[in-house]
Amino acid sequence: MTTVKAPVWKWEWNLNTVVILLGFAGGIAAWGGMWERVNAGNSANGAAVERMDNRLTAIEASVRRLDTQELRITAVEKQAQDAALATRMIEGTLNALAADMRVTREILQRIEAAQNGRSN
Repeated sequence: MTTVKAPVWKWEWNLNTVVILLGFAGGIAAWGGMWERVNAGNSANGAAVERMDNRLTAIEASVRRLDTQELRITAVEKQAQDAALATRMIEGTLNALAADMRVTREILQRIEAAQNGRSN
């Protein structure tokens, strides 16, 4: 009877093992680099969102000031229209008074002419 010897385990590095181990190490390094880039991108996006939020706040304040200015301009325009209307009403009243004064002067001239005609 022949006895079969158990195979002896040898510590060997073959090409497939080296390639797989290098690929695994490279994959872990690439994953770490990607993770760092994602976190850096998130930080950059957070800063950009903060800047946009600050700009939006400033724009909203400017819009509120513009709304206030628009309200003031509208009030001034209304006052100008009211003043123009009042001026037209005063012009109408002065024209009526001028016409009344003309009529009164004509009446006084007739009365004076009548009195001068009697006294002669």
